[in-house]
Amino acid sequence: MVNSYVPLRFTIFISFSIAAASSFKLHSASHSPSSFPKATGDDLLSVLGPPSAASCLNPIVSREIKSCLKFLVPFKSDKPKPEFGRCSPRTGLCSGKIDAVERRSKFEEENSLIWWPPESVLELARLAVDSGGDPGSIQRTLNPKMIPVPDVERSRKDKCQLTRTPYGRHFIAEEVNSYFEFLFHLIESRGPSVGLNVSLSRYDLFHGHLFLASESGRLGILFHAKEYPAYDKKVFPYNMGYCQRGSDVKYNDSMNLRNILWLAPLPSNSSPDWVAPGVLVVLDAHPDGIIYRDLIPDYVKFVRTIYEDDLGTTAVDVNYLNVGAHEPDYQLFMC
Repeated sequence: MVNSYVPLRFTIFISFSIAAASSFKLHSASHSPSSFPKATGDDLLSVLGPPSAASCLNPIVSREIKSCLKFLVPFKSDKPKPEFGRCSPRTGLCSGKIDAVERRSKFEEENSLIWWPPESVLELARLAVDSGGDPGSIQRTLNPKMIPVPDVERSRKDKCQLTRTPYGRHFIAEEVNSYFEFLFHLIESRGPSVGLNVSLSRYDLFHGHLFLASESGRLGILFHAKEYPAYDKKVFPYNMGYCQRGSDVKYNDSMNLRNILWLAPLPSNSSPDWVAPGVLVVLDAHPDGIIYRDLIPDYVKFVRTIYEDDLGTTAVDVNYLNVGAHEPDYQLFMC
């Protein structure tokens, strides 16, 4: 098998090196006035953290970051953890420790699962912080069994390897795997509410990067949609390699919304308490905003890519792939 897995940053860099410089300048003019304070990945996470962290930011940076956030679940920075857990009859997932099942709307159930995920996910979030942001603490919770990644939507015919390795793993706690699958489906279903139309396919939304935040150790996943836009001589004249072949993903303004961030609830590092609930938000990288200006490297501004390395240390890639031959069959692979 030809190993064609190449991180997007390198395929784009090569493409831009070959493409005409004038084309790049036309589509991604720089907006970086020297008088503006520069935002960082830590600033973004602070805005989405407890009020005490957000209050320490430069008010201009904070205001500009907030203007670029499109929440898929309402943002509740002070949402208290429920005393008792709740189960969703629809998803089978439970939020917190369960004493009873409460009937709520689908919308409310989904919101609750983002704010306060199942207990096994909360344990993972606390482990990340208690370890001081050590990715090994998360990697050690993976099942050692290696699962070969099968052909994904006939990608092998195109000599395309979508994952970092040709095998993947699952978390030992099956509830964690189910929760991450839930996140992919929730992004797909709620994306249109903020202007993001995505499909769970090998060209669009199929992966995220599980990271531990640099300063706090907070657990998060940075999802990337619109991963392989179709080649178009006029609007996207960039060759991204084997995995781009056959793409029907159109390059348009929706590329501004291709970065989606999930953050687990943040535990206190000095008590059993929790200081912030979970978050699910689309990061709007429109050219006039601070995210585009400060968090996206110049060489990938055309594809609006935020890198997980700028938010923290990566533990694993989370891949959700359609491995069905005739009918859709989505499976999770941690690589």
